[in-house]
Amino acid sequence: MTLRGFATLNIWADDVAAAEAWYAEFLGTEAYFHRNGPDGKLAYAEFRVGDFEAELGIIDRRWAPGGGTEPGGAVMHWHVDDLAGTVERLIALGAEQHMPITPQGDQGFVTASVVDPFGNVLGVMYNPHYVEITGAARPQ
Repeated sequence: MTLRGFATLNIWADDVAAAEAWYAEFLGTEAYFHRNGPDGKLAYAEFRVGDFEAELGIIDRRWAPGGGTEPGGAVMHWHVDDLAGTVERLIALGAEQHMPITPQGDQGFVTASVVDPFGNVLGVMYNPHYVEITGAARPQ
């Protein structure tokens, strides 16, 4: 048995509709799936993101284990072709720096992360391996 690849990343928000709007602005696409909770309030929104249409789901924080009030835990990094420009845009949209742009060794891997306005850590990176397996970097 082996891990076959990233499938779905779930993040939490007190206001799923506001988080959905923020991510739609950042991603440049609308969520394709919605689910309301028993109270009729939007409880889940999901986007398809990236080259492999990975799922990014936003879940009402009411269902977060332990309340999920602090950013932390594992950081999942999304490959981006323009790391500095992406971090700049995220901060302009209201995210706060979590980890600055940091080279990881001397092979071209560079990471950064922000905390979105809803308390989730969002990792972004330039990953030469990702570029290699997907063919080539997309034009900026």
